[in-house]
Amino acid sequence: MTSSSVKFLAFDAESVADGDLVAKVHYPGQSLSGDEAISRYRAELIEKTGSDFIPYTFQIPVSVVVAKIDASYALVDLVALDEPGFQPHVITEHFWRGWEGYRRPTLVTFNGRTFDIPLLELAAFRYGISLPGWFNIEDKNWEQHRGRYNLQSHLDLHDVLTNFGASRFNGGLNLAANLLGKPGKMDVQGYMVQDLYHEGKLAEINDYCRCDVLDTYFVFLRTSVLLGRIKLEREQQLVEQTKDWLTKRAADVAVFRHYLDNWGDWQNPRIKAGSNTSSPTNVTNTANEG
Repeated sequence: MTSSSVKFLAFDAESVADGDLVAKVHYPGQSLSGDEAISRYRAELIEKTGSDFIPYTFQIPVSVVVAKIDASYALVDLVALDEPGFQPHVITEHFWRGWEGYRRPTLVTFNGRTFDIPLLELAAFRYGISLPGWFNIEDKNWEQHRGRYNLQSHLDLHDVLTNFGASRFNGGLNLAANLLGKPGKMDVQGYMVQDLYHEGKLAEINDYCRCDVLDTYFVFLRTSVLLGRIKLEREQQLVEQTKDWLTKRAADVAVFRHYLDNWGDWQNPRIKAGSNTSSPTNVTNTANEG
């Protein structure tokens, strides 16, 4: 696979709180350990907001999984960065150097504009990693990679589906994946990552991230149909092709088997049961009669 063959990088990041930073910023002079500071802050957040999710500004990435996608929208590889090391500074550098190495392909996320991208930008700030290619501030506003409406640099599927935040997308990636018959959230949920990390279950976090990226890929394909970039028939071919890709690797990557065990096929309502004949006119007429 050459760098020029990768046109999209769909990715997801999982992160955990930096307890020492939480202690220094929120509880200065109180001699709290990192774990104590995190527990206290989470309890305060639940009381105030109903959620114990610590803001990304206090977090570091512990898992980033990237799907490499070619110009035909086919999945060509799925990689977990710095596995099994899971070192935040290495993950961060590999992500940004990879984006440059593959000639700055379009980044694809689900709600990555408000979390994954800022998390990895701040991690680069923390670890002293220079990103002049990403922060192309000398270019025209509409050509800057970080521009909200620059979908060639970053295609946030959540932005597309909410008209850039004009509406709410209740249910998130889990809902979008389930609309397509894909597993969505299974054994692990995002709120569990912090506790899994404390239990030393980094492999489980990475597997959860892998499944989120697979869901993101399938939502990306359907969004590409919505945008008129590919035909529905091509999307369905790619879905079957990816299922085969996962099946061939399931013996070596257990979570792929688990994903396949929860797999569902999207049912096209415009195709009559037991027939390959599409009849959108009949569907429309039935709706009008109602």
